[in-house]
Amino acid sequence: MTSASPYPSAESPLWARARAIRLLALDVDGVLTNAGLDFHLDAQGQVYETKSFNALDGQGLKLIQASGIQVAWISGRSSALVEHRAKALGIAHLYLGREDKLEVLKHLAQQLALDWSAIAYCGDDLPDISAIRKAGLGLSVPNAPSYVCQQADYITQATGGQGAVREICDWLLQAQGTWQAVLHHHTYGV
Repeated sequence: MTSASPYPSAESPLWARARAIRLLALDVDGVLTNAGLDFHLDAQGQVYETKSFNALDGQGLKLIQASGIQVAWISGRSSALVEHRAKALGIAHLYLGREDKLEVLKHLAQQLALDWSAIAYCGDDLPDISAIRKAGLGLSVPNAPSYVCQQADYITQATGGQGAVREICDWLLQAQGTWQAVLHHHTYGV
């Protein structure tokens, strides 16, 4: 069974831009999660939060990191859950409690000596717009408000928390010519 590719056409200028990416920076709530904020009250009256992350997104992030693409998470909220998930995936660049996404990206670009053309950013809300516009490849998800999507170079087919990040990761691997090696390794173990 085959299905249509979720990515832009290989002849699209976006493929050349995807080929140049060396850093994928992501918002968390609404991109890595479905944007739901679930709060629970335990028997002692303590409030705790839960989040749901997509395992396919996590595998995609591991694959692109193994291919040499660095990953950053930038969230306007602070969360021990996000810290835990980032650590489990080996995310080296984690910025929590930061609404100034563009300032964080500027810092990362300088720290990693990257040109803007080597940076992709995916976000879903107002604090993400300036970073989406500045990045060499500005991305968003279909569950974002239309005024955010209008600023993006590409909008994933999958929604945030439901495989959008994996879609981006697979596309970057394909655009950079490493997908076949990844597939071969996982198919044949070599």
